[in-house]
Amino acid sequence: MSPAHSPRPRAHVHRGSVEVVALWFDPTLPDEAETRRRVLAAWTPGAGVYALAGGFLLRLPAPCRMECAAAPGLPFTLEDGVLLSAPLSPSERERLAPTPGSAVLVRAGTARVHPLEPSRRVDVSAWLDVSGWEVVPVESLGAPPPPVATLAPIEAPPRARFGVGPPAPEAEVMRARLEGRPVPRLPRAPGLLDRLRAWWRAVPQRPGERTVNARTAARTPGLLDRLLNWWRESGGSGKALPAPPPPPRGPGLLSQLLVWLAASTPLGSLLGQRKADYVRRLFDLFEEGNLQEALRYAIPLDKGAPSEQARISLGLPGPRERLTIQPRHGGSATLFGGGAEVYAALRERYREAFRKLEREGRIEEAAFVLAELLNENEEAVSFLERHGRLQLAAELAEGRKLAPGLVVRQWVLARNMARAVDLARSTGAFADAVLRLERSHPAEARVLRMLWGEVLAQSGDYARAVEVVWPVPDARRLTGAWLERGVAGGGVSGARLLARMLSAFPERFDTVRTRALALLDADDAEGAPARQAFTEALAREVEREKKGMEPGLALLRPAVRAVLRDRAAGHLSVTSRELERLVQLTGDTVLRADLPPVPQLPEPEVSPSVHILHAGEGGPWRIHDAVPLSGGRMLVALGEAGARLVTGDGRCVAHFDVPAFSLVLSMHEDRALALAPRGMVKRLSRLDLTWRRAEPWCDTRVDAFAEVYDGNLWFLAVEDTVMAVDALAAEPRALWRVPQVGGQVLAVAVGPTELSFATLNAEAEIERWTYALPDPTLRSRQILPGGKVEKLRQLSLRMDGELVLLAQDGMRWFGPQVRSELLPRMPDTELRGLVLGGAWFAALKDTPSGREVRLLDRKLGTLRAQFFFQGTLPISVRFLSGDVLLFDAAGRLVRVDPTRGEVRRVVLR
Repeated sequence: MSPAHSPRPRAHVHRGSVEVVALWFDPTLPDEAETRRRVLAAWTPGAGVYALAGGFLLRLPAPCRMECAAAPGLPFTLEDGVLLSAPLSPSERERLAPTPGSAVLVRAGTARVHPLEPSRRVDVSAWLDVSGWEVVPVESLGAPPPPVATLAPIEAPPRARFGVGPPAPEAEVMRARLEGRPVPRLPRAPGLLDRLRAWWRAVPQRPGERTVNARTAARTPGLLDRLLNWWRESGGSGKALPAPPPPPRGPGLLSQLLVWLAASTPLGSLLGQRKADYVRRLFDLFEEGNLQEALRYAIPLDKGAPSEQARISLGLPGPRERLTIQPRHGGSATLFGGGAEVYAALRERYREAFRKLEREGRIEEAAFVLAELLNENEEAVSFLERHGRLQLAAELAEGRKLAPGLVVRQWVLARNMARAVDLARSTGAFADAVLRLERSHPAEARVLRMLWGEVLAQSGDYARAVEVVWPVPDARRLTGAWLERGVAGGGVSGARLLARMLSAFPERFDTVRTRALALLDADDAEGAPARQAFTEALAREVEREKKGMEPGLALLRPAVRAVLRDRAAGHLSVTSRELERLVQLTGDTVLRADLPPVPQLPEPEVSPSVHILHAGEGGPWRIHDAVPLSGGRMLVALGEAGARLVTGDGRCVAHFDVPAFSLVLSMHEDRALALAPRGMVKRLSRLDLTWRRAEPWCDTRVDAFAEVYDGNLWFLAVEDTVMAVDALAAEPRALWRVPQVGGQVLAVAVGPTELSFATLNAEAEIERWTYALPDPTLRSRQILPGGKVEKLRQLSLRMDGELVLLAQDGMRWFGPQVRSELLPRMPDTELRGLVLGGAWFAALKDTPSGREVRLLDRKLGTLRAQFFFQGTLPISVRFLSGDVLLFDAAGRLVRVDPTRGEVRRVVLR
């Protein structure tokens, strides 16, 4: 509208006290420098500044009541989405016809409409001259934080628990041979040759001979010395024999040579005779009933009959000075002449000794026979439990690394619930332990089940917590509180719990119906996944209960209609067969009769879409990290300005006043961890997204970390150690760790069933480790091909171990490869990085005008979308929950749903 035809309103300004949403500053009064100073003085976090009519419009983050006469600028109010600098009559508004989001400024008696486009946004940080400031690195004046505490493993009972002293040196030799360790040299009593040599050295000699003798004593052993040593080691001295070096595992070349020596040389005859004497003496001790002495000479055996792969030993074990159960078993037994017959006879003697010791009440010694000599660890644990040695049984079970469920069970019986819960959390053995306890100790099983549910609830997994504790009738009030908390969290998980609440507590039908209808009556695209989750969960409850689910059927009918509406609008991709099943479950004959044929959903568009983000489209804050949530919400890290939970259109739902540069989101979307650098360490804070609370946690060193966690354990790395940190503890502590992984840990990725991390060793090679979860068990360890990595630029790792890295010598991809034509055709120097998602990945490159991000579909083999960010700021990409977020330090934020092809630009407000 031209100035000649612009309306001249009767009121030119607001008067009195009004709800101000924006202030306009005229640069001509008095000058632009003073105007900028006033804008900065009125600026608050979340405010936006726009160039408007030669001046500056300051859009406040929230309305505030202000006296117009005392306002620092010209006040604007908000009416029907339009900013007004003066009250307008209906006829005046009709003549102006302002669009929502625009501003109407009355100046010199004339009203004009000004659109508030993103290109008009002003970066006020450019007004601040910081050239005279110098950034100085800071260091903490206090002591560095202590290292993360570790749940120390408990070894099997030491020898002192059995009332005996340290083992004999001969027993140490036998243990070293069985465990494959270097065999220590035993002190030997001087023989005849030693005494003669000592006598010769003690004879007085002439001065000219002393130097020669000293030089001779220091020479390398010659043939005579080696022969004398061989004679002594073959039994010539009549003393205890030192053990030879440990033989190889399995019948290799050395084993065959030893067999030949034993069968075809005089040495074999001599050793065979000594073996036979040793075994005969051992049997005599058992026959005489001298169990204490017999057990000192006893030979550890493996379970079952000896295998053909058993190794042959040329040494003889010496007697034990003490009886004890060792924490770790060394491997296959050392066999002596006689083969399987001697092996079986020894096993029978050990069984007889065990029975006799039990009859005599010598419980610890009897358990020693089971665990140490017969290698029957589970039987030994059960035996100790039966005789009331509960602490000893628990220590033995954990020290011998028996099944995690059995270990947890024994600690529960030993009344050490704290350790039982810690071990169950680190190994995921709650279910197995509860099942083992219910057979014999139902009261203890009930206590452990309640603790299990409490851990799940504290981790945010309210659905599983309810399922776990539901068999305990006395805990109904507690499960109801958990359901209420989960429903309050909203999103997809909250919708599922709402359906579970209806079946668990039918008396709450009125409350559930009100919440369910509010969810189902909405038609927004962001709420479609939650409506679908509620419908599917309610259908499962109806199918499971069948009878007594009339309230569920009453809500299932509007729920199915909501799903049909969302599918028709393109918000959901539900198959025709699934829709027919849901309609059938409703039992609504009218709905079945009126249901039209459900058309097949069209194939998604494969032509790539192009999106350009200009430099002026950013928001008021620098975005350091962002994660998508269900229902269209997002959690955004704003650095020292804190973190914000925002809606799909950028409105702030909650502000968390803790420093946040990186975010770790819980898989249940009800909590998160915020990280902020503080020199060599990071400050960690915990965010509660349900109740909108934040609390500082600790300062600790974190070199690499997983970007998601289950609310219970968080996997991170410090130097060359990877650990699972207890995210529920007041102070950080590790419930599991792998120390000294052989290099610097570069990346950690975790999923529901798998943990992967990548290291850079001293030879500049990349090594990939993969563990199975929940009980961390090493599945694979591989040095990736390609040799040394020269100047690593970027590395991306998925939870299944797929890895891609960029280095000076180019790009390397390990895992399911994509078609080469999908990758950007550009020099490696232009390729900034690749970020791996699930069925998608993003390629980042430099362009003459800025940065480019290509979103590619691995399954279909197509380019899905291209994004061009003007400027030189680096772009970050985050995959989570099927969505993709792209953001940068200018405050530009884009949320992409690759499945439906939706792209939404978000400006934080």
